[in-house]
Amino acid sequence: MRDTIFARSTPPGKSGVAIVRLSGPASWDAIHRLTGCTLPPARYMARRDIRYDGELIDQSVVVLFEEGRSFTGEQGAEIHLHGSEAVVRATLAALAQLDGLRPASAGDFTRRALENNRMTLSEVEGLSALLEAETDAQRRLAVGVAGGGLRIMVDRWRQALVRLLASIEVSVDFADEEVPQAVDSALIGTLRETAANARIEADGVRDAGKIARGFEVAIVGAPNVGKSTLLNRLAGRDAALTSDIAGTTRDIVEVRMEIAGQLVTLLDTAGIREAADTVERLGVDRARTRAGAADLRVFLGPVPVGVEVQCGDLEVRAKADLLSTAEGLAVSGTTGQGISDLLDAIGQELSGRVAQASLAITIRQSAAFSAAAGALDRAADMLETDVDSPELAAEDIRGAIQALDVLVGRISPEEVLGEIFAQFCIGK
Repeated sequence: MRDTIFARSTPPGKSGVAIVRLSGPASWDAIHRLTGCTLPPARYMARRDIRYDGELIDQSVVVLFEEGRSFTGEQGAEIHLHGSEAVVRATLAALAQLDGLRPASAGDFTRRALENNRMTLSEVEGLSALLEAETDAQRRLAVGVAGGGLRIMVDRWRQALVRLLASIEVSVDFADEEVPQAVDSALIGTLRETAANARIEADGVRDAGKIARGFEVAIVGAPNVGKSTLLNRLAGRDAALTSDIAGTTRDIVEVRMEIAGQLVTLLDTAGIREAADTVERLGVDRARTRAGAADLRVFLGPVPVGVEVQCGDLEVRAKADLLSTAEGLAVSGTTGQGISDLLDAIGQELSGRVAQASLAITIRQSAAFSAAAGALDRAADMLETDVDSPELAAEDIRGAIQALDVLVGRISPEEVLGEIFAQFCIGK
């Protein structure tokens, strides 16, 4: 008999409610032994006292889930406690003393959901991304995958490919019979179209990765143009040291924030000039390198020598409060003038870059899409050049179907599963 796992599924710390989750064949019996009362009907919350060894631990609410109706697909239960660390520790200690129960490891609950066909592997990866989401864009992307959007799309492609494969195999198995011609332009067109769509999804992982990891936006300019003051204004706090002395910023100051729903790391770089001071020269070199590698550069004032303006970069006039005219984008970190316009411009640029983000969110998923696309293109090439040997193309179509199965987890190497679930928190 499989063991029963348990863990706290709410964050640690004082709160109104803390939830302890159980999953496995002994979960209902564990609730009965801790409460000493008749169990409530499944999926109905009931008030119960939690006791162990004759001592009252807490006045709680319990809920039971029958097999097939829980998150993991197993018989399960939840104990809703008062959010005291002492109460949670005592409850977990009591559960640990019961036969057949063990504390859950990271990802144990979700892994059981996968094994019991309650989730696909792509949905598991979406759930992992959802747990890590910090911004609205990250949430929307993760929800789309965790909610089954990727699986639905892949299943639709898979069904079409299975029908095409069956059509080809009929023509091979009954070559001497009067059967409909399997290989025609429509079939080849479907293979090409599916391959192109798979390649779009594979390439779109780069955009999805930007949503997941966030963008780096470097504030670049000459010394003393107000870069650090602008960073502090954008961050809403004194993140960078400011002074009237040119060259104050020597190292790169980073501030994480959300702009237009995107996770952004703002970089305050050293003022770029020909520096005589060795330490400042190192800071300038580092600023040029980091600015060049950033996703977007905001040039405050004239573009410094040695930094290339790339597509989408923003050129902004500095110290707008001292300017007599307001041409173009101008900001003042001191007064806040033009800040909202700058944030809008940054947000529009970054949002445009992720407009074609894929439903796929991991390198593993991208590789599976690429493998499927390659196999389908080979099948189409074979059918176009050697129409009398469709069985060779059939093998490539099988390879594409297998790649899609790997993508959603119908076929998954054990080491891949171990790596994925190691990233989960305990209790999920």
